[in-house]
Amino acid sequence: MTHPRNTICLWFNGQAEEAAQFYTSIFPDSSVGRILRAPGDYPAGSRGDILTVEFTVLGVPCLGLNGGPAFQHNEAFSFQIATLDQEETDRYWHAIVDNGGEESACGWCKDKWGLSWQITPVALTEAINNPDPNVAKRAFDAMMTMGKIDIAAIEAAVGP
Repeated sequence: MTHPRNTICLWFNGQAEEAAQFYTSIFPDSSVGRILRAPGDYPAGSRGDILTVEFTVLGVPCLGLNGGPAFQHNEAFSFQIATLDQEETDRYWHAIVDNGGEESACGWCKDKWGLSWQITPVALTEAINNPDPNVAKRAFDAMMTMGKIDIAAIEAAVGP
């Protein structure tokens, strides 16, 4: 079996498998792989407990580690998901927020485990990277007023 040379390791408090199943149910090119169970008892758990879950999200290899309650997710790490249209933006945003997550600003939201996601339409990224600084600023200013990104509002701010 070939193992990726670089894997994103995400710390969970016993819910790594549940999180992996959730993420892979939302995003294409995603799957749950090998699950490693403890071969014996250990200070924080028992033989047979799930230690790690290998999974892929949109082609990115991840490892869910059931490390216990010592560490929590925060905004210092997030997945940034580039979306192609409003339907895809809405679908991913609502899948995360409506299943125990919470909304934030500028396309950011958190899932029920506290992991941050940036649901970022390509149209927004392109508008903010516009070579005309006035156009880029209008797109940026519009984004700053949003939770979930509204592509039509970004396009209206950019203008013809």
